[in-house]
Amino acid sequence: MGTLAEEIFSRRLGRNVRAGDTVIADVDCALAHDVTGPLAIQAFQALEAPLWNADRVVFTFDHVMPANTVAAAELHQMIRAFAAEHGVRHLYAEGICHQVLVEKGFIRPGGIVVGADSHSTTYGALGCFATGLGSTDIGVVFATGKTWFRVPETLRIDVRGELPPGVSAKDVALHVVRIMGADGADYMAVEWGGEAVRAMPLDARLTLCNLSVDFGAKAGLVEPDEVTRAHAGEHFADVHPIQPSYASVLEVDASGIRPQVAVHPAIDNVHDIDDVAGTPLHEVFIGSCTNGRLDDLAVVAAVLQDRRVHDRTRTVIVPASRGVYLSALDAGYIDTFVRAGALVLNPGCGPCLGRQHGVVGAGENVLSTSNRNYPGRMGSPGARIYLASPAVAAASAVAGEIADPAEAR
Repeated sequence: MGTLAEEIFSRRLGRNVRAGDTVIADVDCALAHDVTGPLAIQAFQALEAPLWNADRVVFTFDHVMPANTVAAAELHQMIRAFAAEHGVRHLYAEGICHQVLVEKGFIRPGGIVVGADSHSTTYGALGCFATGLGSTDIGVVFATGKTWFRVPETLRIDVRGELPPGVSAKDVALHVVRIMGADGADYMAVEWGGEAVRAMPLDARLTLCNLSVDFGAKAGLVEPDEVTRAHAGEHFADVHPIQPSYASVLEVDASGIRPQVAVHPAIDNVHDIDDVAGTPLHEVFIGSCTNGRLDDLAVVAAVLQDRRVHDRTRTVIVPASRGVYLSALDAGYIDTFVRAGALVLNPGCGPCLGRQHGVVGAGENVLSTSNRNYPGRMGSPGARIYLASPAVAAASAVAGEIADPAEAR
């Protein structure tokens, strides 16, 4: 009996485990993408071992897709050649790994998933213990199908009450980062709960778990419920905390949260929007593994309908996956974005990591719905990055400056 993280490991190992135990556990699948994949392949090849299970190895092309340099193209070639040699069929070039794996059914309640990307914590929204590993560790998983874990202590975050209009999961997460600091949950499992979380759709829960790593968490988790069941279907598992003993509990009053903005140069430099409203913007980026999903795009479309983005503010919108793109197309959101003067790019990471499509220059201000704002993240270290919700981003794109979404309604 224990926390959600402890229960998942206990089920997997067939015995009771507790926080602090060091265990070796089988994983359901192992992910690498076009930046981390080549390093994982090299680590695997150095072991001179057979591939553990070709059906449980997943590669995505998303961080630099399509390739924008010869070097990037050669990394793609390396992954494709490895997959062909070892019979790996799960290669996807249709969006961000953390959206695609959810859509393709690799993430199941009660499961254990590892990825060569820190934001692999996203998958915990489905009640799966998911965490990021280094590429070398993923190479070992390719050979063994398992890895070691120190079962983490758990921070329980209860978000009580109802969110005000214009306030979303992104604001909740940034509010918690503001309280905890960027390392406030180091190597902990963050278990999100409370009335406000139970009322959230899956897209919002994915945002919470995505950002858990950005205040230090080893994993972010939401207890499986009917929202989870609607996605998981026959793969639903009723795993939940049983008489848990939490390392700490944080109570958050949802009704008191204002739209939040993380101000350059650190994610924990978070302010109410009132403190930074009016800051002029050169670029707005809407997308990423944090906020590029369909519910996010619906919020943006509602703000941009029959409006134009400001002349001085480049606005770049990137759906998280091909599936999201097609659904947004069917819903008319893409038409709304283009008519509003925004640039809509192919599914993927887009400007988030400063490698392609929307790189920012010295002295520029950019507001992003992504998850990191350290100097140089999106281009020049002389640019200033502000992180906020899709509602804030859309309102700011129209205003040409950081703006309260309440003023755009």
